Amino acid sequence: MNDWIKVFESPQQIRCEIVRGVLEEHGIAAVVLSKKEVAYQFLGQYEVLVNEVSIEEANNLIKNEISF
Repeated sequence: MNDWIKVFESPQQIRCEIVRGVLEEHGIAAVVLSKKEVAYQFLGQYEVLVNEVSIEEANNLIKNEISF
């Protein structure tokens, strides 16, 4: 069984969606998970998760292909 590992986090959902899109363009399955507080949306983060077998490639793409 494979686990999902966090490779990126941001308080801005759009940044996580951009990262997810770039990863998926390179064949890496990724999901965006909201860790925002339900009552107070300004607390918490969004996270991008990938399968543990893709973590090294995902980290390299995030580091080298994405700039904000």
